[in-house]
Amino acid sequence: MESAMANYGVIDLGSNSVRLVIFDVKDGISKKKPITCKDFRSIINDKVMAGLSAYVEAGEFAPEGIARAVDVLSGHLKRARYFNCVRTDIFATAVLRNCTNSRKAIRAIEEAIGAPVNLLSARDEAHLSFAGASCDRTIEKGTVVDLGGGSTELIRVEEGRDFDDVSIGQGSLSSYAGYVEFVMPQADEVGAIERAFFDQVAKTPVDLKKYRAETLYGVGGSARAAAKLYAQMTGESCRPKTLTPEHFDALLDLLENNPSKFAHLAARAVPERIHTVGPGCVILSTLMQKLDARKLEICKRGVREGYLIERMLGNAPCSRVKAQ
Repeated sequence: MESAMANYGVIDLGSNSVRLVIFDVKDGISKKKPITCKDFRSIINDKVMAGLSAYVEAGEFAPEGIARAVDVLSGHLKRARYFNCVRTDIFATAVLRNCTNSRKAIRAIEEAIGAPVNLLSARDEAHLSFAGASCDRTIEKGTVVDLGGGSTELIRVEEGRDFDDVSIGQGSLSSYAGYVEFVMPQADEVGAIERAFFDQVAKTPVDLKKYRAETLYGVGGSARAAAKLYAQMTGESCRPKTLTPEHFDALLDLLENNPSKFAHLAARAVPERIHTVGPGCVILSTLMQKLDARKLEICKRGVREGYLIERMLGNAPCSRVKAQ
């Protein structure tokens, strides 16, 4: 006899997309430790490419961005109610964390939608990414890389636990918005993205040497998009579970020498990420070089599953970073 199930909604308000995932969770699972991917399943995964980071002007989140966020969130909340979710949480990451008027913007969004928005700190986002990535595999040692639209989080893992983390203030969408004129980055724009990323790394308060690892674990849509694009390029039926520096060399060689073909392949493999998959590949390749990594394992799960496990099912307190 199958266990009773309950629906939980998680809405991820990101720099590039706003995603609703509805999880079907086994009844009474909050009493079980540890919770793994076998204890829940995704039944709805609805993504809207809202591009909210484009609404950040001179460091402030503009009223048009607030209106766009309200519109998308209202639709997601309506759908969550349709599926009778026992609880639906909204969390926001870099796009609202890094703007100078985050407190005011969040308050305006909350008042409009009638629901709270939990603003995750960079540390919380990093830990929840690790928790999500770990729910279907054992990560004993390495570095988890969560490449988002507006930032890149690195999490050092030793003996199956996450210790240090660092947030680098550049992601796939912010790279596109800042350095790419048309759809695909040209050779000089690829160089500009690389230099800007190294500049952001230099601004971090820690030495990245501690994050050097043979194996990186890629969390988020940018890593999955790179794998899907590589499969499209080589004609493979399934995306590879692991990418190497040689894989990225092949992708970036195609991007620089035949951007039209790269764009056509991206349109087939990841149409919703056609403008960010190139910058994402540049950042991931740069990181692999910087961290002396030999492989990037592609994780199916990440921050949303980590949020579900720890904040909604594990009774962990939901700390909110202080908004500006």
